[in-house]
Amino acid sequence: MTGAPTRTLLLWCPDWPVLAAEIVDGVPATGPVAVLHANRVVACSERARADGVRRGLRRREAQGRCPGLTVVDHDPGRDARAFEPVVAAVEELAAGVEVVRPGACALAARGPGRYLGGEEAAAEQIIEHVAQTCAVESQVGIADGVFAAGLAARAGQVVPPGDTPRFLAGLAVEALGRPALADLLRRLGVRTLGDFAALPAGDVLARFGFDGALAHRLAAGRDHRPLAVRQPPVDLAVTADHDEPIDRVDAAAFAARALAERLHDRLAAHGLACTRLGIEAVTAHGQELHRVWRHDGLLTAAAIADRVRWQLDGWLSGSAGRSGARPARPTAGIVRLRLVPDGVLARGGLQPGLWGETGEERERAHRALSRVQGILGPEAVVTAVLGGGRSPADQVRLVPWGDERLPARPGPPAWPLEPTLTAGPAHAAAPARAVRADGGSRAGGVARSGGVARSGEPPWPGRIPPPAPAVVLPAPLAATVHDAAGEPVGVSARLQLTAAPARLVVGAARPVEIVGWAGPWPVDERWWAPAEARRRARFQVCLADGAALLLAVEAGRWLVEAIYD
Repeated sequence: MTGAPTRTLLLWCPDWPVLAAEIVDGVPATGPVAVLHANRVVACSERARADGVRRGLRRREAQGRCPGLTVVDHDPGRDARAFEPVVAAVEELAAGVEVVRPGACALAARGPGRYLGGEEAAAEQIIEHVAQTCAVESQVGIADGVFAAGLAARAGQVVPPGDTPRFLAGLAVEALGRPALADLLRRLGVRTLGDFAALPAGDVLARFGFDGALAHRLAAGRDHRPLAVRQPPVDLAVTADHDEPIDRVDAAAFAARALAERLHDRLAAHGLACTRLGIEAVTAHGQELHRVWRHDGLLTAAAIADRVRWQLDGWLSGSAGRSGARPARPTAGIVRLRLVPDGVLARGGLQPGLWGETGEERERAHRALSRVQGILGPEAVVTAVLGGGRSPADQVRLVPWGDERLPARPGPPAWPLEPTLTAGPAHAAAPARAVRADGGSRAGGVARSGGVARSGEPPWPGRIPPPAPAVVLPAPLAATVHDAAGEPVGVSARLQLTAAPARLVVGAARPVEIVGWAGPWPVDERWWAPAEARRRARFQVCLADGAALLLAVEAGRWLVEAIYD
């Protein structure tokens, strides 16, 4: 981490997820197109931006700004396959290309700058060659270090040697690509990278942790690792020979996962972690293939497997560029696959933690779960991710182990205050409910989920207050609520109970006395689409046997949705 950063040339293809969708799926990138992940825009076309679509917008808000918007799901594998011809085109002019991410690749600027007539001439020739070979528009930035070169590429700028810190100083802290850190820095009065770089490194490490210290180095124009690192010991690389040549993507994906596990275990045994991965393949006819993948962070076993799968998919499928030109496909199936950790770091997290938050047990559990996935499939091991929503079932998303843990709906999983609802035609705010142990309650109007949130209004109006239930039933149980006289209890159109709840019957079980209740929490979802509209109200009840349940009434039917601990 010492010494001057390497002079780096970085090629960047704007809106690459949109272009990849055009190359692979035929979605016209000239129209209004948005790529969505977790219901939020991650990339959009120039036409969509002209209509007000921006990254981070929710799907409905983006479609509201641009009614003719074409929505495409985010697919990293598709992006990587489509980017392979671009990388191959750059390699025809310069050696040692590293894939930073699909849509961006980097290489040392010294070589091309010497034999192509200078850095600016090299940038122009590479851009022109990529345009002619792949029909892809790109921009090149040159600066000291990969991080600064990436920012320079967005402006199509060549930063003079030694001038990188001054170039970075005037940029906003959002350029670090860390939204949470940038928000905190702005609240502390730190608005530019220059302001952040001026802070003492020791204070930054103590206040923001390791990731903050890494961002501090980047803000000062010092990369956390050079572009070209030393060769690792030979025994760190892993190789797999296959008697039957691999010519199918599914077979390649299975081989990639097994080899990634071996590499991860070998690195862990040496207390190391991988930051840059070399993928080498040999075909049955002796053809050799090679590609280097770069990653800003430590590569886990799942991340290694993903990159190997993407690369093998790109080689075997021979994805064509926009001009129809295809890279040289393997002449036969792959008989040897080799993974070389070109960039390794000492990983302190592999050592036992003081309070047990990291250590050998966690790594063993991760490897065991990954092996189960390798045998039974990715969906065999899932983990819960909490997000936004009005009901407990809406707030939980099950994702395969090792996949990106993003909630299905944006927003926090719990709101500490009672929700504010829209009451009556006057749209006046009213409290959702008031709890009374003797069974009484007051309720406001129905919460509309399609309106625009006003300033200060909590997200997901109509949600139940904490604590969250311990068990959410996969299928709600039918129930009946009776009053003291044995008559069924209902909810009127004005959200008033016909009588105080006294007894609850779940299915064919015996009635249980209700000793306390709260509610209703009413909600009217998707009221603008009659075929999908749902109008319901929820209640919390405490029973004489000590159980506490979350009930919902919809279309006159009572249901048990969840159980409290």
